Amino acid sequence: MSKTYRAVLVGTGSICDAHLRAVESVNERVELVAAVDLDLERVQQFCERAKVPQAFTDYDKMLAEVAPDLVLIATPPSTHAKMSIKAMEKGAWVLCEKPLCGSLAELDQIRAAEKRTGCYTGCVFQMRFASSNLHLKRLAASGQLGKPLIGVCNTLWYRDEAYYAVPWRGRWETELGGPTMGLGIHAMDHFLDLFGEWEEVRAMAGTLDRDIEVEDVSMALVRFTSGAFGSIVNSALSPRQQTYIRLDYQRATVELSHLYGYNRDDWKLTLTPPAQDDALQQAWQSFPPDVGSTHGAQLKAFVHDMDHGECPHTSGGEARRTLEFVTAIYKSAFTNQPIARGTITEGDPYYQKISGDR
Repeated sequence: MSKTYRAVLVGTGSICDAHLRAVESVNERVELVAAVDLDLERVQQFCERAKVPQAFTDYDKMLAEVAPDLVLIATPPSTHAKMSIKAMEKGAWVLCEKPLCGSLAELDQIRAAEKRTGCYTGCVFQMRFASSNLHLKRLAASGQLGKPLIGVCNTLWYRDEAYYAVPWRGRWETELGGPTMGLGIHAMDHFLDLFGEWEEVRAMAGTLDRDIEVEDVSMALVRFTSGAFGSIVNSALSPRQQTYIRLDYQRATVELSHLYGYNRDDWKLTLTPPAQDDALQQAWQSFPPDVGSTHGAQLKAFVHDMDHGECPHTSGGEARRTLEFVTAIYKSAFTNQPIARGTITEGDPYYQKISGDR
């Protein structure tokens, strides 16, 4: 009989319902036994609505009294690393909202805790887990699409002054970055998941129209190990919102357009002219049953990893690849230099803090 994992949700703000739906979707493999929030009234209201038996305002007390198997972290970004490490040290696995932490130094502390405890912390990167995405990855791996050549990854979102009026937003110390770190990281992680290892980044970033410390727009060029090139835009200033990924392979262009989540119908395939590759068209249309890019899809995979004691797909080196990429964008933008992968190491101010010495 499969084990039911006892889970706790930490943070009952705007993203909490996505975690609640995820728990409900995994067929009783996860039971939400408690919730934590600094706001007593808010956590009590959540627990009453979601029929969660215990409400806490003290994270350490919750860990001591509940001893959960799984901690779902949905708190402001600057709290993520310490909470994740504490949970693992108490024997729990962690699934944490992005950004997972504020620097490569913190991520390496998380990885050290993983080795020390035998538990894992995974970052919520649900775009990887849609069935249509897995289908595309299999096609690419089989060679049917040919070599990857050019990629576009745009997160064109809109966040107004009211959004940044929340006290922890718009500040390096608490939000850990602007749309590069807090918005576009989802699409960029998805882009890297599809196009593979990266080698070099050249970037710009600026604060053009919001009264905030962090950037409100960034742009980057990236060279991949495969030889492919990519371009990236991360914006909090774009009234017509869109998340857009375009992948040009030798034999086809694959496009994905959505906002905060997608399913099979959001993809488009264009075959390379003038030849029409019927075999590739048929392979593309052979989608598996549609599972969207939801928290539930990722939680299902995470539970499988817990069952087998395996490193989750968005833990370890995979989590580090994405965070190192984001760090390289900031360092390139703020130093006006190209940044090669593997060059941001201990002693570099951008290793210690994603904003460097700013």
